[in-house]
Amino acid sequence: MAVPYRRTSKTTKRMRRTHFKLSVNGASVCQHCGALVKAHTVCPKCGYYDGKQVVKK
Repeated sequence: MAVPYRRTSKTTKRMRRTHFKLSVNGASVCQHCGALVKAHTVCPKCGYYDGKQVVKK
């Protein structure tokens, strides 16, 4: 089994891990109320989709 020759420093480890981050994919702003909504779904706050009321709230 391989053993590292030198210890990885905190800086090197953290620089490598800067790319391991989460991103919010497919989120958009509701045109009616301004809430953050998952794309292509009815807004849970106001019930609007594509500028039309779909669900009564």
